[in-house]
Amino acid sequence: MTERRGSFRTVVADPNLRRVELAFLGFNMTEFATWIAILVYAYDRGGAAAMGAVSVILLVPSAFLAPFAAYAGDRFRRDRVLALDYLVQGIAMAVTAATLYLDAPVAWVYTTATIASISITFTRPAQNSLLPGLTETPADLTAANVVSGVVEGTGKMLGPIIAGILLASSGPWAVFATFAVVTLLGALLVSGLRVDVSTVTPDARIEAGDVWRETLRGFRTLRSARGPRLIVLLMSSGVIVVGALDVLFVATAIELLDIGASGAAFLSAAFGAGAIVGAASTVALVGRRRLTPSLAGGAVLFGAPIGLVAIAPSAVSAPVLFAAAGAGRSVGDVSGRTLLQRISPNDVLSRVFGVLEGLTMLALVIGSVGAAILIEAYGVQAALVVVGAFLPVVILLTSGRLLSIDRSAEAPDTERLRLLRDIPFFAPLPAPAMERVLADMFPIEVPDGAVVIREGDPGDLFYVIVEGRVEITRRGERVSEQGPGAYVGEIALLRDVPRTASVTALTPLRLLALEREPFLLAVTGHPVSHAAARAAAETRSG
Repeated sequence: MTERRGSFRTVVADPNLRRVELAFLGFNMTEFATWIAILVYAYDRGGAAAMGAVSVILLVPSAFLAPFAAYAGDRFRRDRVLALDYLVQGIAMAVTAATLYLDAPVAWVYTTATIASISITFTRPAQNSLLPGLTETPADLTAANVVSGVVEGTGKMLGPIIAGILLASSGPWAVFATFAVVTLLGALLVSGLRVDVSTVTPDARIEAGDVWRETLRGFRTLRSARGPRLIVLLMSSGVIVVGALDVLFVATAIELLDIGASGAAFLSAAFGAGAIVGAASTVALVGRRRLTPSLAGGAVLFGAPIGLVAIAPSAVSAPVLFAAAGAGRSVGDVSGRTLLQRISPNDVLSRVFGVLEGLTMLALVIGSVGAAILIEAYGVQAALVVVGAFLPVVILLTSGRLLSIDRSAEAPDTERLRLLRDIPFFAPLPAPAMERVLADMFPIEVPDGAVVIREGDPGDLFYVIVEGRVEITRRGERVSEQGPGAYVGEIALLRDVPRTASVTALTPLRLLALEREPFLLAVTGHPVSHAAARAAAETRSG
């Protein structure tokens, strides 16, 4: 409990995180408000079929470009990528507002709206890859994701409410104009971040000009890593339901409940209100080692209430049930996002989220088109039942594999993380990278008097002393004595030379050991960490 409160205080007190989350609030309001607006515009011109068609027009280009957009987050400073993205979004929203206000041809409206949709694909990969660099511990990262979940739920609620008011009073153009201003304010907020450049700059080894190969690393990572791949697929399945709901909100409001187009916005707002409650409940996940049960439970809670709307449709029960679905959506989303940050390599983190974003766009298309087809063929109630049953069935089919990744996704021991954080070349690493280092380390117990490292031997392991004391000698002469928190063995690994000194146990030892490859991958993959390691090696070898 103390760790949980401390983590939330850290998130709330950090001015950079406040700026990022406030801009993210504006983004979510914008995304959901403008999407409702463009769907209402399409429905007015062609019914449910037109809503499905506009989903394809707007989202397929975004799905294709999302992984390439995410490449920027692993190539350049993530704070600057996010700020530029908000700027482009704001301009695109303003242009779309102009085409709607001037009653331009439908093709023009959809073209400008597509550009706005493409710009949105940059945001979540940049946001999700930036957060680990702004937090220090696993608990802090989970707390930041919980706050993001609350912010997203608030955006889901406020955006559609504002959209409903503007749609009723002025029309879709006013929605886009209003949120163009909101998004531009987000650009100003993020551009004002004051951060350590090292924490928001990804792997410096990515070469300019090799965009295609480096972009595909996100796909290759997911192909070879079963845990991240399963989480991405489950989260994408959830987005299929989100896409279906975008159509079902409109169809349910107009055809089933007879509360008009603005009623669709308020059904969406009820979903957002539930999302806030669900996200707030995920505070219980802070510091928790296993998150897959909450991912599965959230998915089931997301789907089941949607089917219940069809049983006894009313203007009273429908908002309540959609709110319950929103709560489940938030629980599953926060759990999935945190899991993916924990177990995905930092140097490709933005690209992994870029793949997720691309699949998200395709999933929205599948959900929107699928819901439109179901409505046209079988009616709104049947569509609600099918969509509601989809996620529980997916979870049932994947439950065994989902539970099997819990061990790799467990948050590491906090005390051991603090031990690593005191080592100068590990200290600059973002929280997920630090977690992976600790996950790769293994314990060793050494008796009193045993030689841990022998001068002249090949170097294969790096050691951290957890308990006990050692004597370090060079050419038979005593150099120093070290105790808990000290580290040995890095010089031979960094320089690829034989051991430069001997290390002997003065007392029984408990050590954490790390093999050469993961040690070098962690240290050399981060510019500041690599520089600190070289400096430490120079000092200790001298």
